[in-house]
Amino acid sequence: MKILLVNPPIYDFAAYDFWLKPYGLLSVAGYLRGSADFKLFDYLDRLHPFAAQQTGLESDRWGRGRLYCEKVPNPACLKDIPRYFRRFGLPRELFIDFLTAWQSCDFVLIQTMMTYWYPGVREVIEDIRNAWPNAKIILGGNYVTLCGKHAQRLGADLIVSGTNLDPLWQYLGIAPDLNQPTFWQTYEKLKTGVLKLSDGCPFNCTYCSVPKVYSKFKARPLERSFTELELLCRLGVENIAFYDDALLFEPEKLLIPFLNGVLQRDIKVNFHTPNALNARFITKDLAKLMVRAGFKTFYLGFESASAKWQQQTGSKVFSDELAQACQYLIAAGAERQNITAYQILGHPKTDIQQLEASMRFVNSLGIRGMLAYFSPIPGTVDGGFCHKWVDMDEPLFHNKTAFPIIMLGFDEISRLKDLQRKLNLHLPAGKSNMTSRHL
Repeated sequence: MKILLVNPPIYDFAAYDFWLKPYGLLSVAGYLRGSADFKLFDYLDRLHPFAAQQTGLESDRWGRGRLYCEKVPNPACLKDIPRYFRRFGLPRELFIDFLTAWQSCDFVLIQTMMTYWYPGVREVIEDIRNAWPNAKIILGGNYVTLCGKHAQRLGADLIVSGTNLDPLWQYLGIAPDLNQPTFWQTYEKLKTGVLKLSDGCPFNCTYCSVPKVYSKFKARPLERSFTELELLCRLGVENIAFYDDALLFEPEKLLIPFLNGVLQRDIKVNFHTPNALNARFITKDLAKLMVRAGFKTFYLGFESASAKWQQQTGSKVFSDELAQACQYLIAAGAERQNITAYQILGHPKTDIQQLEASMRFVNSLGIRGMLAYFSPIPGTVDGGFCHKWVDMDEPLFHNKTAFPIIMLGFDEISRLKDLQRKLNLHLPAGKSNMTSRHL
């Protein structure tokens, strides 16, 4: 059996290789290891020979970098957004040539991510239908889970919603081996990789899609995680990002045993946390262990210093908890410039969010701030507030660049971006005594 794996191009105002890898797609292939002949076409692979020849796409010290892109017209519904729209990823002609060279296959598995990235999925389906009319196309991922009715319009043969993969195994007629590691070998060249020690999140933040995608928090078998880690190391990977949504939850059961295993095995890689850590769970001892085991960048989910806003959106982390976590990390040896706190920009409850005060509070801790643009997600509490601004049935309106501009205006978004840039350029040397009570 021949199976093609496709990570589609991205149509968006902005995109960046922030350790982007189609982890779910590769995990499925791993479960079917030895039962099919796999090929991968990853439009976002910056180590592909074509991308490697382009200037300006070089990786930074942690393996991140710009993606190859081309300007395209704004979608009609976003024509008034004063930003350039682009197609990020390898040229379409390369994929068409790839399909011609491989002749045909039995199944095509396509990973979907952001709901508003569906134009890239539609493009891939069109090209597969033209080249291989008899191939069966299967879609899975966040877009089809959150926007199932919309996804059905793209013409796939099977849509796999959520995390129950039984319909997929039945459709393929293959029994999976769930102990097998992710199929990273399908890349010809690999420098960055991904790990997940768990699925889901015990919190229920009103702006987050995780509770819609995963039914509950569940730890993954540690031995399988070690097998994946060792495979990545053998393939020459230097930087590994955790895709967990609650990496620090119950650390004595999961993260601490994993990191002790990393140290015992004398594994030398750089770990990163783009999905945001919950500062509430960072203790003095855990911070020391993380730094010793190789954590280099720490992204903390802060969102707002307003206690009222936090209480109304899930009470994930408060200002004094963020300040304490930063103190522990810095004392453990983490570099200040590699500690970043996210704050949501464009949230529908921005009137109580105190965003500017939150930005200045983060700056007072001597760490970097980063504005995380709000994307209205269907089925979430906060997504339900957004019908007054956009048509939530059109996934393009979920775009994280477009929605804040529609809600707050281009000038206000630009002002806040400039403020964040200036604050990051002038980080204080030490931590202030400011807490949530002073805001």
